[in-house]
Amino acid sequence: MGKNEAMVVRLQKNGIISSKKVAEVMESIDRGLFVPDGIQSYVDTPLAIGYNATISAPHMHAACLQLLLENLQPGMHALDDLDLDLVGSQGHAIGIEHIPELASTSLENIKNSAAALFLEEGSLSIHVGDGRLGWPEFALYDAIHVGAAAPEIPQALIQQLKPGGRLVIPVGVGVQNLQVVDKKMDGSVTVRNELADQKDKVA
Repeated sequence: MGKNEAMVVRLQKNGIISSKKVAEVMESIDRGLFVPDGIQSYVDTPLAIGYNATISAPHMHAACLQLLLENLQPGMHALDDLDLDLVGSQGHAIGIEHIPELASTSLENIKNSAAALFLEEGSLSIHVGDGRLGWPEFALYDAIHVGAAAPEIPQALIQQLKPGGRLVIPVGVGVQNLQVVDKKMDGSVTVRNELADQKDKVA
């Protein structure tokens, strides 16, 4: 068993991953490709990736995928490249990074991963920008996942959420709440706290 697969098994044993589909997605994209060489890629903790940014802990990635699973069916639109394997080549996943160097690194890492085909087909794209503003060009989105914590939920992201869609975002400073925002078909919005997690800023 490889290290990435073993990491996923641990997340399943700890009750973080309950969906077979989420487990398959996390097994297919090797976390080790997205952190600098020499770092313990598969430890369940945030890891520094340069430019004062970190990649979220595996349990946070898994928890967010679980929360967004119903909104990430084939053909849907997602604002976050983490979700690409769930929306498939018929869908569209958008990744936003505000640090140009990390955006370039992300592209190179994706080209070396199992998601490279989606990049070639155009169903995945990475952009440089402020993630709090979303990416209006491809809105509306069925699912939006934000890795970097915000002091409050950005209204631009709620506006870009499709009726029936879901936004997952860590909110707060220091200790954060993972908040789940659901937009109902009539356009009204509900917000709930899913779990608390220590400061975990992701690129």
